[in-house]
Amino acid sequence: MTQSQRPLLGCIADDFTGATDLANTLVRQGMRTVQTIGVPGAPVEADALVVALKSRTIPAADAVRQSLAALRWLRDQGCHQIVFKYRSTFDSTDAGNIGPVADALLQALGSDFTIACPAFPENGRTVFRGHLFVADALLNESGMEHHPLTPMTDANLVRVLQRQSQSKVGLLRYDVVANGAEAVRARIDVLRKEGVQLAIADAISDADLLTLGQACATLPLITGASGIALGLPENFRRAGLLPVRTNAAELPAVNGPGVVLAGSVSRATNDQVAYWIASKRPAIRIDPLRLARGEAVVDEALAFARAHDEPVLIYATDQPEVVKAVQAELGVVRAGTLVEHALACVAASLKARGTRRFVVAGGETSGAVVQALGVGALRIGRQVAPGVPVTVTLDDEPLALALKSGNFGGENFFEAALQQLGGAR
Repeated sequence: MTQSQRPLLGCIADDFTGATDLANTLVRQGMRTVQTIGVPGAPVEADALVVALKSRTIPAADAVRQSLAALRWLRDQGCHQIVFKYRSTFDSTDAGNIGPVADALLQALGSDFTIACPAFPENGRTVFRGHLFVADALLNESGMEHHPLTPMTDANLVRVLQRQSQSKVGLLRYDVVANGAEAVRARIDVLRKEGVQLAIADAISDADLLTLGQACATLPLITGASGIALGLPENFRRAGLLPVRTNAAELPAVNGPGVVLAGSVSRATNDQVAYWIASKRPAIRIDPLRLARGEAVVDEALAFARAHDEPVLIYATDQPEVVKAVQAELGVVRAGTLVEHALACVAASLKARGTRRFVVAGGETSGAVVQALGVGALRIGRQVAPGVPVTVTLDDEPLALALKSGNFGGENFFEAALQQLGGAR
């Protein structure tokens, strides 16, 4: 790999759909981007590399270990700057994992300061006076307070992050950001003198994110949701390191049968499942209680798929009260694991039978599915919906995938994604 081909930006994402979300942002800003599934063993040619981990809800110590391994590989590739990406709803608990991973990355990079900005205005996530909003609702009133693994009951991110982190947490307020990159850099200098190492950064618009990106051009580490990457490619262009690209999203076409797999319990995915069924499209539900009893649920789903000449939806999505009842009977971890394993088995079997287009809803589900499909790396293409790009594997017989975070996409997302996966150009 020549110096001109070496990656400029290295990214560590704590789940698979979050990784594609970030990669999508970078491609739209003109960076050729490859997403790897875990830490690869060989170099990859791209302007930006995104290492997708499955570390959001594992023990904090394991998340730190995996993130540091990703950091070592990215630095070996020659990356100039590192982004630690998490969800725009700041999914975490008081034990982590955002704070512990950010602390460890800062230390490993020999840095004393970074920002934390989960804002993604295009999808309704904004940060104002340190509080995270989802559309017009505070985070703790948005439905995220009912999340089965990471219930978010406090919208004040300074408090949330301080409970997780050993670093001093501060606030980079909206009125500073509104005054431009120089004002932000000056405020960062003040925060550093006050001993702040992590600062929640307000952002209510894409313009704010561009300002933050410019202001943080020299920071070794930046943390946030995918929106924080909006301003980073231009920093490399200003430095003469990144040419203007018009073909960053170009991918080969992938043809073949398709399927939709939905494991997310989010409101958006529930609406998408309901829309698909109301449109008289074929769908079959995966029942975790039946899975727990050892019934042949996977075989039934595969038979259902074989019986149709069009894409089918295979889903475990359900209303919150039903999900809670299942979790009360099986336990949160077991219920989730059963569903992820079942959908992963379905995906692997369908691939063996010739399915080449996969739409997957849910971060944990996406992680399980791509592992079952044996995916090592994905080239990132054009956007299907905000935060969700078309992706194509780097294999000799490529697969096309759209990996969707649970809360992303409109009600007709599944059909739209299948159509775009049918011709990845």
